[in-house]
Amino acid sequence: MGHVERLPVAVSLACDIEHRPERALPYRARVRWMDPQTRKRKSLSQSHATREEAHTWLDTLRAAALRGVGPAAYAQPLAAYGEANMTLALRGLEPKTTDPYLAGWRLRVVPSLGHLPVTAVSNGAVDRALYGWIADGCSRSTVKNSLAVLVRVMEQARRDGLITHNPARVSGWQAEYNKAEDELDNPRALALPDWKALTGLAQALVAASHGHYAGWGEVVIFAACTAARIGEVSGVRVGDIDTVNWIWTVRRQTTPSPGGLADKRTKGKTARRVPLIEEVRPLVAARLLAAGPDRQARLFTGPRGGRITTAVLRDATHWDEVVVRLGYEHLRRHDLRHTGLTWMADAGVPLHVLRLIAGHGSLATTQRYLHPDLRSLTEAGRSLSTHLTSGRVPPPTPGTARRRL
Repeated sequence: MGHVERLPVAVSLACDIEHRPERALPYRARVRWMDPQTRKRKSLSQSHATREEAHTWLDTLRAAALRGVGPAAYAQPLAAYGEANMTLALRGLEPKTTDPYLAGWRLRVVPSLGHLPVTAVSNGAVDRALYGWIADGCSRSTVKNSLAVLVRVMEQARRDGLITHNPARVSGWQAEYNKAEDELDNPRALALPDWKALTGLAQALVAASHGHYAGWGEVVIFAACTAARIGEVSGVRVGDIDTVNWIWTVRRQTTPSPGGLADKRTKGKTARRVPLIEEVRPLVAARLLAAGPDRQARLFTGPRGGRITTAVLRDATHWDEVVVRLGYEHLRRHDLRHTGLTWMADAGVPLHVLRLIAGHGSLATTQRYLHPDLRSLTEAGRSLSTHLTSGRVPPPTPGTARRRL
């Protein structure tokens, strides 16, 4: 079993809060204690947006220490805890079961929740992860396996005393699957309202990132203006951009794979073309200039030149905290795509063109982005066509007509 640090109840924690106004998260809470085994001084700190949040974090650590759970163990990320305790968590299962469980852990649980401390994985966080898997097109069996391995890891954390209840035990998750699918029937509700909201979000994310890296904001704006997935934005190469007609040919996406990140074909397995609107052209031109003449150079990278994923964007910009602060609690990275498609539909882009831009296999999927009034008119026209077609009688052949005479 992985090591779980314990503190005797009698050991106290020394806590303090430092205000650093020049930082994006200006209140740094710090806790210090004496390791009872090594007699060495240890410390742990975390930055927060407000003094109240810092006090709450310290109070939580004090309460955990009273239960014998040390700060280091309390703050351990889910990904690290799962890696250290996976053998125990999956004990008793057959290999044919562990393989899909481990795939679910690696490809879905860790990217969605792995950055959170074990103790911070809440029922709401699990619900949002579940919704994200469904939005990404995961099958019921895939969602089942991903939830099952999460339940087992969190159950081990409960046994270790890190948590008091298992937040991954979603009762009736099939109903949650149906509910999420129903919500996806109205993706317009997930979109940002306007251009001001988008640029405000981009600026806030940059401000919250380490070093205020402007590239994070550019990725967000580009994704929304092109209705693209974050993985597709990461996959853009210089040679994919036509600056004469201002068209982006979407050919690939960056996705997690067993060997790390890999560039693969788009979700629809076929290339598609997306217009680059005037608002985003200066941004694209600047990125092209910075990338140089190599047609295979990436247009968007992280601050150190690395590939971007939705998890990287989330962690680097403190996405979850920023969107809550801005009043967009529901907003996920994938909702930037919903934003772009909603805006295009409202701008009057024809349905068949919108379908090509989105890369949808079904016209019904694209139609969900239409304004309800326009959708009603479209459905009315389709109903009339169906009625006329079903009632249409083929005209008689000339021979038949003569015989009747």
